[in-house]
Amino acid sequence: MRPACEVAQVIDQEWDSINSSVVLNVWQKRTLRLLRDCRTSAMGGHVDRCPDCSYTRISYNSCRNRHCPKCQVMAKEDWVQARKEELLPVPYFHVVFTMPEQINRLCLFAPAKVYDTLFASAWSTISDFAADTKHLSARTGMIAVLHTWGQNLSLHPHLHCIVPGGGLNASGNWKTARSNGKYLFPVKALSKVFRARMVALLRKHFPNEEKAFFEGLFKTEWVVYAKRPFGGPKQVIDYLGRYTHKIAISNHRLTTVTDEQVSFRYKNYRNGQQGLLSLSPLEFIRRFAQHILPKGFVRIRHYGILSSRTKSKAIPSIHLQLSNKIMTIQKQERRKAPPVLCPCCKKATLQTIMRFDHRGPPDTCSVIKPSKYAA
Repeated sequence: MRPACEVAQVIDQEWDSINSSVVLNVWQKRTLRLLRDCRTSAMGGHVDRCPDCSYTRISYNSCRNRHCPKCQVMAKEDWVQARKEELLPVPYFHVVFTMPEQINRLCLFAPAKVYDTLFASAWSTISDFAADTKHLSARTGMIAVLHTWGQNLSLHPHLHCIVPGGGLNASGNWKTARSNGKYLFPVKALSKVFRARMVALLRKHFPNEEKAFFEGLFKTEWVVYAKRPFGGPKQVIDYLGRYTHKIAISNHRLTTVTDEQVSFRYKNYRNGQQGLLSLSPLEFIRRFAQHILPKGFVRIRHYGILSSRTKSKAIPSIHLQLSNKIMTIQKQERRKAPPVLCPCCKKATLQTIMRFDHRGPPDTCSVIKPSKYAA
């Protein structure tokens, strides 16, 4: 069902203020413009016609931006389909690495540095625990997904990670983690090591920061949240589908958009209650824009035996050991949009007869309905 309000609606009504803003950078403005223009005449489009009944339809192109609430469905399905073929027949664990809010100000002016540091620190922690003879003594893998937002659009950077419950030892044999089905590694120990790794890298990347700032980070409790393992491959896929291509806020959460305020639903995780938050349109845009990632930044990363460099050999080897199945990793091709059945005659599929740019289709290509379907 089409949502009552859209993020693009807020951007459009505040565009003059956005375009003249000194708070937003060029990349953020460019992204917001794409979201505003998505599936409008500004993006160009194509004309489709039914070969049987001559029904004609004009469709506008999508922006395909990863921050767009309207453009994530096919990208998510393609990515999840690729991961299905790479799933191992082992338990998977869900681990979340969260930074304290004191680091948020660094995220605002150097997001790529901070987020790269978050990825590196999380993987360094997981891989070292896995390699430790006290825990696993093996080489494991990880899929990490960056989220930068809270439910109220505040800045809340954290990594959602799934980690297989085991790894390959020095001989290339699979070794299952000694977790008793509860956790992968000790959570308190993970938190302390993650904090030390993260602070060390931040010192390196931000040498001009005061010493007191870094000392203060050690006085803060860093939380690494670990869930029990997923029930099976289906649960892993369901999780990936929910989290990988999520954006800061979906159109369906918006309830009201006016010149004075934007209201949306959110969940308060402190008490578990649903609430309604109202912001001025410009404050809504400011909060939304802080979750626009830098150009080219990779927010879904694969490590260890699940990395692109290793998985083509590691995953088939593990399948052969655990289930005695021979498999190969196939390179996924981008799916084409499925054919659309004519909404009038419901017999033939629509065929594209013309493409056009932002100037729009010719006047002769207005929507045509056969006489028997006319009102």
